Amino acid sequence: MIIAIPTKNRKGLNDEIEEHFGRCNTYTFLDENGNVIKIVENVGKHMGGFKLPPEFIKDQGAEILLCKGIGPKAVNLCKSLGIKVYISNEAKTVKEIFEFWKNKKVKDASYENTCLENY
Repeated sequence: MIIAIPTKNRKGLNDEIEEHFGRCNTYTFLDENGNVIKIVENVGKHMGGFKLPPEFIKDQGAEILLCKGIGPKAVNLCKSLGIKVYISNEAKTVKEIFEFWKNKKVKDASYENTCLENY
């Protein structure tokens, strides 16, 4: 199982989570035990690439997305690609959001808890 987390830099477990997953600088990918597998630059459509962010992280093998903010269209696309999306507004670092997920302290992404300001 591969977990994707939108991040600001390349600091691994200590990296800060980006506020909105599609506009992050990097994605940090973890295994189900919380070990960093890889950190990749965001080359999705919002950053000048061709694929939408959910398509990009799916290509990296992600099955789970842990994030702070995400729009409703992105949630729907993630779900259609088989990516489960969880939200935590409390976590600040990769390590924290992973621990929240592991301890079931994250929310399933739904229309009610997505970012609606651009929709």
